[in-house]
Amino acid sequence: MSRITALSPAQATGKAKQLLSAVQSRLGLTPNLMRVMANSPAVLESYLNFSSALVGGSLNAAVREQIALAVAEVNLCAYCLSAHTVIGGMVGLKPDTVFRARNASAADTKTDAMLKLARAIVVQRGEISESDFNKARQAGVNDGEVAEVVANVALNIFTNYLNHVAQTEIDFPKVEPGLERTAGTTAIREEGADLDLSNPGQD
Repeated sequence: MSRITALSPAQATGKAKQLLSAVQSRLGLTPNLMRVMANSPAVLESYLNFSSALVGGSLNAAVREQIALAVAEVNLCAYCLSAHTVIGGMVGLKPDTVFRARNASAADTKTDAMLKLARAIVVQRGEISESDFNKARQAGVNDGEVAEVVANVALNIFTNYLNHVAQTEIDFPKVEPGLERTAGTTAIREEGADLDLSNPGQD
């Protein structure tokens, strides 16, 4: 059970009700994370605005979802892993791609570099090494893309930590963190292989 009440649109009033209604209208559901955030309309609105702004950046939805999965795995956030596994599928990520993203890995060289940069930012609390930075550069990640990777990491750290504090009830098919639990079967599938939930206005 969530430590912080997950408000329903029927319970919410004022700005919170307006924001939840917008999420419901766009998605056809109101995820528990949004309902937890709605206890403070300022929190929900700032989250939606931040996410919406990043939708207009240079990183496409698939890359943003892969970053979300990589960050959630490092932070052991089952809610975000569950949610972004579903959303990743909605934007075209195949199961093997989702699994690789959790391990900060991708078949595409540039995406792989951005995922490894994202993981390094989380693990090293932003104090990444010259080697980490240069690897991203060598893969063609430019200044703006580095900044957007940092921004997407920050956005997902926020949701990971809020879910940890709130113990948000998972309302997606549950995915547990810990790659070793599924690595055996996925490794077989991968052998030889090389919708933004938070934004009710996303196209």
